[in-house]
Amino acid sequence: MIRKAEEGDLAAAAALAAALWPENGEAALAEEFRALLESGNGALFLASEAGEDAGFAQVQLRHDYVEGAKTSPVGYLEGVYVREEARGRGVARGLLAACEAWAAEMGCREFASDCELDNAASLAFHRKTGFREANRIICFVKPLDPERGEKHER
Repeated sequence: MIRKAEEGDLAAAAALAAALWPENGEAALAEEFRALLESGNGALFLASEAGEDAGFAQVQLRHDYVEGAKTSPVGYLEGVYVREEARGRGVARGLLAACEAWAAEMGCREFASDCELDNAASLAFHRKTGFREANRIICFVKPLDPERGEKHER
């Protein structure tokens, strides 16, 4: 069963999200999700099986440039995660479908996502669910004030 998350679901969504994004704490994710729900600019969906939380997805509207998109706003799959024991049963596809339906209700005509270059499982999921690859990039960053940032050798 897939349901749109509400205020009372934030802790469950944050626990699942922390498994996807371990560098973030559950409390910080719950606060981020609270702000997202309050903004109306995004939604969270939870999947459950046999009364247990099995997965979550986060979708947002992006009004800025989205690689490969021709319209705005664009529904954007920010993250999807399914517990290992629930994988292979269509849970992620169901979560994606809920996100796509939400984006369409919000007036979007396109839906987008991304994944890291080395995330083969995510790439396979995106291809199997109808996404077409728009571009591949490597991003760079450097401090503008060398005294305040890391020193880099030339």
